[in-house]
Amino acid sequence: MNISSIYTHCRHRVAPVIALCILACCTAKEPPVTMAAIEKAENSGNFDAATRMIDRYIAQQQPSVDTVYDLYWRKEKMRRIELDFHKSKDDVLKYVRRYYPSANDDSLAHWESAGTMEFMLINGEKRYFDRAAPNLFRLDPAAIARKAETMKDYIDAKTETLKVHLPAVVNAANRAVKSPPHTVHVKYTLTLAADAVPDGETVRCWLPYPRSDHHRQTNVKLLAVNDSNYIISPSQYAHSSLYMEKTARADSVLTFACEFSFQTTPEWYGLEHRQLSEYDKGSAIYRKYTAERPPHILFSDSIKAISKRIVGDETNPYRKVRKIFEWVDAAFPWAGAREYCTIDNIPAYVLHTRHGDCGQVTLLFMTLARYNGIPTRWQSGFMVHPHSENLHDWCEYYIEGIGWIPLDQSFGVNTFADSDDVRYFYSNGMDAYRWIVNSDCAETFFPAKLFPRSDNVDFQRGELEWRGGNIYYDLWDYNFDVTIE
Repeated sequence: MNISSIYTHCRHRVAPVIALCILACCTAKEPPVTMAAIEKAENSGNFDAATRMIDRYIAQQQPSVDTVYDLYWRKEKMRRIELDFHKSKDDVLKYVRRYYPSANDDSLAHWESAGTMEFMLINGEKRYFDRAAPNLFRLDPAAIARKAETMKDYIDAKTETLKVHLPAVVNAANRAVKSPPHTVHVKYTLTLAADAVPDGETVRCWLPYPRSDHHRQTNVKLLAVNDSNYIISPSQYAHSSLYMEKTARADSVLTFACEFSFQTTPEWYGLEHRQLSEYDKGSAIYRKYTAERPPHILFSDSIKAISKRIVGDETNPYRKVRKIFEWVDAAFPWAGAREYCTIDNIPAYVLHTRHGDCGQVTLLFMTLARYNGIPTRWQSGFMVHPHSENLHDWCEYYIEGIGWIPLDQSFGVNTFADSDDVRYFYSNGMDAYRWIVNSDCAETFFPAKLFPRSDNVDFQRGELEWRGGNIYYDLWDYNFDVTIE
């Protein structure tokens, strides 16, 4: 295998193959299918019917290569939604009865109507979101209180760390002293299930890798990789990855692994205490990062109405940021999220469901901030707080004359804090427990990916594909081990 012979295929070479496969299975003698009929079936949850109609439409109409590619994605999106919504009523009740032993159909109906038990009708069957039951105890006030009664002695390790760490960062900044960095050591492994692809086929893999172009993350070192033939993406790519190719063997799992270290430094800007300059609205940064960016950053009527209500006539950039930050934090509790690739507009989804995970509320913040003339850009990777390591998303916003300022919307207001500086730390600061992978969202990979990504917004767990298509999360797993000095 030679990395220099990386795939040069593009969507215009893939789509005809898909079309020919579908054409071979369909007949043009069937009644004509319209796009409107496909959309109606898809929107009503009749996924099996929509999938059949898509195949017939391609066979009958022989549409353009781009249309075939888009229709292929619609079929895959429906499949992914079905994977997200796979819990039955009995599954949900089994979990809920840990705290509500007498929970029944009426209980579910109450929570469903309140929007705290997420479900969909798919092919005529009520199916619950994979995390619907745990999310109930994050969203329903009575359920939250009931679960809290059973966890009186629970101590949150991340909060305990931040109670010490954040005041130290603020105090150092106030004394114009730079906080010391932490050294983070990561072992990352992605494992593809045996026989997920045919024997002898080449599997392409992108693993998340720490960025080397951000001042909070330095001294990036690759320590080990389980293949001598690999590529680390150039820094100009928004998704930082380590790329490898391996050959699948029958009855054997396929493992991609690497080990690396980096140093990460916290920062806090204290913008409440600083005089801020007006924006240069003609600058490239301002024009790019205050613009709409479909499909998720759109200035809808809802966004405009919310902005008028919460920001009003405020002109100070940081106070605008803080108003939006506080409102989103108060209005949208954290809850386990559907896969981003299955949601057409994430901020609209958050407004509709009244909850969101880290990336979802971040995109809502970014949309409101951009609409109010605050340049914002996505940032994400992992949080590596001791005993709280996980995927995580946040963002940065730009202040004229100062630069890019970190903001973590889902960490929100620190209710444990004694001072406003620490209470609102995450509206203009970042702790030292981060692994930055992405400087933007929904961008291209290096080397380029051929098929639709497993996550078409973010990049954290990894990405896999072979010449037969993308390899989705149901066929592989990932693991990472973090130590901090």
